[in-house]
Formats: sequence, structure tokens, C-alpha cells
Amino acid sequence: MLDLKLIRENKEVVETALKNRNSKANISEILSIDESRRKIIQEVEAIKSAKNKQSEEIGKLKRDKKDASVEMAEVGKLNVKIAELDGKLAEVDAKLSEALLVLPNIPDKSVPVGADEKANPVVRTVGDIPKYSFKPKPHWEVGEQLGIMEFEKAVKIAASRFVILKKEGAKLERAIINFMLDTHVSAGFTEIYPPYLVNGKSMQSSGQLPKFADELYKCSEDDLYLIPTAEVPLTNMHRDEVVKEDDLPFKYVSYSACFRREAGSYGKDLKGLIRVHQFDKVELFKFTNPESSFSELESMLLQAEEILKKLRIPYRVIHLCTGDMGFASAKTYDIEVWMPGLNMYKEISSCSNCTDFQARRANIKFKRKATGKSEFVHTLNGSGLAVGRTMAAIIENYQQENGDIVIPEALRSFMGNVEKISVGKP
Repeated sequence: MLDLKLIRENKEVVETALKNRNSKANISEILSIDESRRKIIQEVEAIKSAKNKQSEEIGKLKRDKKDASVEMAEVGKLNVKIAELDGKLAEVDAKLSEALLVLPNIPDKSVPVGADEKANPVVRTVGDIPKYSFKPKPHWEVGEQLGIMEFEKAVKIAASRFVILKKEGAKLERAIINFMLDTHVSAGFTEIYPPYLVNGKSMQSSGQLPKFADELYKCSEDDLYLIPTAEVPLTNMHRDEVVKEDDLPFKYVSYSACFRREAGSYGKDLKGLIRVHQFDKVELFKFTNPESSFSELESMLLQAEEILKKLRIPYRVIHLCTGDMGFASAKTYDIEVWMPGLNMYKEISSCSNCTDFQARRANIKFKRKATGKSEFVHTLNGSGLAVGRTMAAIIENYQQENGDIVIPEALRSFMGNVEKISVGKP
């Protein structure tokens, strides 16, 4: 959530920033609602002041054993007026809150201005694109031929955009998860295993509601939501708390299953593991003080990259422009992995600094030792990495002409020292 004071004092700056994000938000309308709210508050305060004076007069009259019925009647009228204005204030507060909750974060000054992904500059490319003596296949073809993936039975059990992993496929998924968790924990991240179901307040605090309601799976009878990412429960780990400055940064890593309706992606990535309704992800999350959050973003990005370096899979880092960033982000890097079977790069991670946007929604602060004042923390999140997409990248980059998959050396100890998944193996 944006700071209302920031909007009041920097209207044109905020309008330009949101325009660069392709937002159609009406800042003038928000400020008009805010002005109405402040007028109501002033009126209520004036009436309450008048009521206090009348109450003092009533007390004086009663002490002097004089008739105070006129003054008491006047106080009654003032109470009615206060109640009416309180009702109006509640309505205006709700309207203002609703308007603020759908405003995206303001991009950092370092973010390139652009309308869409075509304006995203490449920061760096790591690793050479492999060359093959055969035409590489997409991961779903290799997976089905090896008997480690089944899509038709997943449709029978659930619906389209689900997959069943079998035998070495299931083991490889588990190996990737454990490899990622061990890598990040050894780098100083605290492992968290969170709930997969969260309440509406948690969704709102992280920025999922109300903006992305159509993308979420909701259990209506229990008023709970399946998480689209572990970012949601991790954001809320310190909701409504004031933490100690010396304790920052908090660095968390979490494996979770993730659930997304993919309501706006019909026709995109229909096959394979790239865009499914249920997938695994290892999430990196940080709570920091404001002055270190952008340096912490750079270190988070390097931490996510470390996984692909150890797996020896080529990738590139993209700096997202203003028109391509996520709702809560002030600055985002995407990591795109090379997929030989698809002959293109595909996103495998987004690392974002959300500044104080989520912290304002979740009311997460820290106390400055120097001043004793409380300030909002900054929150950062990043995929470290999306597990299904990592599996797809391994299958496509390590496939052999005979259909086998060589297991990357970094994963072999997690796979019982198996060196490859072979065609025809029972």
C-alpha cells in the first residue's frame, strides 16, 4: 500500500510513476476522497469539542443545583450528529482503503521505463547455449518417453494443467527441492515450512487481494485460500509486529506447493511443466531496514543464480521495466533459463524488492535504536527456484540422443548417486 501522505505531497510524481506502470488509477479521485474524509474528521472533532463544553456546563449547573435540561437536550442532538458523521466516516474510510489497496507500488528510480517485456534489458547472460548432434525434444516428450511423467491420467484425476510425476521423476522433484533448501540454508537462510492455507488478511497483506482474486483458489466454507506462493505466509510471519533493528535482516527460505488458477493465461504454455495449476517452489524472503534493501535484492538475486550455476544450466538475468513489474514490486529481476527443446529462454525466478509496500498493508515495523521511532520494514522475495521449471530445464539441457537424461553432478547425492535416468528402466 502506498503512503497516503506521499500521494498528497507528490501527486504529479505518483501519477507519472503509475502511468509508467500502465496503471489507470485516478489519483485525483483518491485525493478527493481523502479530502472528504478529513473534512468529516474536522467536523466530528468540532462537534465533540462543543459537546465537551456543554458537558462541562451541565456539570456546573448540576453542582449549582440548577436546571440543565436544555443543555442535556443539546448534548443529545450532538450525539446524534456524531453518530451520523461516524457512519459517513466509516463509509469514506472503506472507499479510501479500497482505492489504495488496488494501487500498485511505485517503481524505483533505477527501473527502466517501458510499456512491456520488450523494453526489459538483459543484465547478464551466464553459460553457453549447448549444441546438439540431434534435435532436442521438449521436456514433456522426454518425460513421457521415460515413463516419469503422465499428463492424461492427471487430467482424469483433476483437470488440464496438472501432471503426475512417477518413479525417477518424483525422486528428481524431491532431489531438486532438497538441493535448493540445503544450498540456501547453508547460505544463512532460516528454513520455514508454512501453512498452505491462509486467511484473507494474509492474502491482502501480501498484495494478492483484492487485485488478484480471480487467480486464487478459495475454500469458501472455511474462508481460507490456497497459497499461490510461499511469499504469502512468509510476508505474514511478522504481521502487526514491531521487531528489533538489530534482528534485521530476517532471511527465510521455504519450500511449498503453490496453487494458481492461471485465469489470464489461456492458450499459453499448454503443455509440460511451465504453466500448471499446482507446482512446487522454493521461496526466498527477506525483511530488511530501508537503507539496505536494494543491496539485499542484489544478494538475493545472486543466491537464486547460484542454483543454476551449480546445475550448470545456461541462463540470463533480465531487469524488468516499469510496465512489466509485479503489482507489489518496486524493482524486479527475472532469471530466465535456456530451454533447448523449446529453443527459447523461460522465466524460472523473479527477485523483487517491494520496499515498504507490503509492510504497510501488514503493519510490520522495526524500532530505530538511534531515535526510538518505529518505521516500516522493507520486504523482498524471490524464487530460489521454481522446482517444476528447474526439472524441465534439467531434462531439456541434459537429454541424450537415445532419450536418457544425465543427472547433474550437484543432484546425484540427492538421487542415491544415480547418474542418469534411462529409457526402458523399470
